[in-house]
Amino acid sequence: MHTQHHRPNIVFILADDLGEWALGCSGNEEVKTPHLDRLAAEGMRFSNFFCTSPVCSPARASILTGHIPSQHGVHDWIRAGNIEAAGLEEGLATLPRFQDESLATSYLAGQTGYTEKLVAAGYTCALSGKWHLGSSLTPQMGFSRWYTIARGGCSYMEPDMVVDGQIKLERHYVTDLITRQALRDMEDLAKERHPFYMSVHYTAPHSPWNREEHPEEYLRLYDSCEFHSVPELPPHPDQSPTCPQGQGEARKELLRGYYASITAMDAGIGQLLEQLTQLGIREQTLVIFMSDNGMNMGHHGVWGKGNGTFPLNMYDTSVKVPALFSHPGRIPAGQICAELVSQYDLYPTILEYAGIHEENSGTEKEPRPGSSFAGILLGSAAGTESGASTHREEVVIYDEYGPVRMLRTADWKYIHRYPYGPHELYDLTHDPGEEHNLIQEPEHQGRIQVFRKRLGEWFQSYLHPERDGVYCAVTGFGQLSRLSAGDREGRGFQDRPSRDEPTS
Repeated sequence: MHTQHHRPNIVFILADDLGEWALGCSGNEEVKTPHLDRLAAEGMRFSNFFCTSPVCSPARASILTGHIPSQHGVHDWIRAGNIEAAGLEEGLATLPRFQDESLATSYLAGQTGYTEKLVAAGYTCALSGKWHLGSSLTPQMGFSRWYTIARGGCSYMEPDMVVDGQIKLERHYVTDLITRQALRDMEDLAKERHPFYMSVHYTAPHSPWNREEHPEEYLRLYDSCEFHSVPELPPHPDQSPTCPQGQGEARKELLRGYYASITAMDAGIGQLLEQLTQLGIREQTLVIFMSDNGMNMGHHGVWGKGNGTFPLNMYDTSVKVPALFSHPGRIPAGQICAELVSQYDLYPTILEYAGIHEENSGTEKEPRPGSSFAGILLGSAAGTESGASTHREEVVIYDEYGPVRMLRTADWKYIHRYPYGPHELYDLTHDPGEEHNLIQEPEHQGRIQVFRKRLGEWFQSYLHPERDGVYCAVTGFGQLSRLSAGDREGRGFQDRPSRDEPTS
């Protein structure tokens, strides 16, 4: 029997490499996402929600800690340190894909996650799905239920799952495994007298997208799809070999896998929502859906996210993520919020929404840049499509990926690449597709100077000197170790390959 409690349950569903453009409720008429579309209709959809870094591990670390990458020190997807050789089942360590993972590293050691604050307030926290922040065998950040993936990514049909501290090679579709464990956790936690928090982290729609990796029932939905919802453009001149890519029929086959994996995930989310209703706790539960970063599937001629090109890119398709918030009876239904919001705003928002008030006692060594948007969710400060901005006095979003930094307002985007460029400036009002770089135009030099100064001052006010991304040799091919005193020699990051080798 479920007991009413003051604080809401929270189910946080995180997709992997899902562009904001790739949902039916965002206007995509080809992709099939009925359950997510219903979730949006029952709550609030944000049309301008941004990741803190356009690649998975830094974005995930920022979601949990509320700190930017130059504070927590995760600047690229974590290539080494996810698992420990001693924890592998017999024979598994001989598989080629595990040879790089010799030592486990806790990349968030010394950091505080909002999940730990929730636990201190009486929550039980469960994780089902992707972690990718190091030491995958060990429950961290307040999680007491822990079902994850040994490395960062995995095969869809033969995933390496962490079960009770051991790695087990499964022969089931990983999306269904994640859903199944989340359903079990939900049923158990609903019986307890205190609130629960669940992280359901799907690997979808991250590559691989080849046909044998996904169930035929979802692939066949897209066999005759023309994929007009995605631009077909010549390859970008700076395309990096970090992601599968293709033209013509090969392009359609990749998009088929991408869309099929989204629809399969959507079906799992439908099961989660149905079980909340069956357990009688839907009205006591905040459901959040988001992606870690955006994704280009041919947009701008790019395949991949921020590391789809080198130099690393900050296109809106890379940095903008879908964000849905639903809580019947609390969050007004059918709302679309155009407010500029960032993942670093999630930490204070979740805590405020749960009624947990942070003490400003100076115990935290580093300030968090985020602002709570709980007031927007609850309708007391609605920055809707037609309304004025109320979340911040002047809304500016900042992003970073190693030495590449971005400042974005509602109308402008400025990208600065330390130390030598190239830099970019876009007038988003007249050029929402970011096709015309105005960085050399004489009439914009004054604006560029203001943006450059503002960008530098903002990051300087938050960054940790030993973890400053400006000095990190980030290539988009992975982080190898935790930063302790900066990485001016580039030892902590994987070099760009001399040959085309697709990676995470």
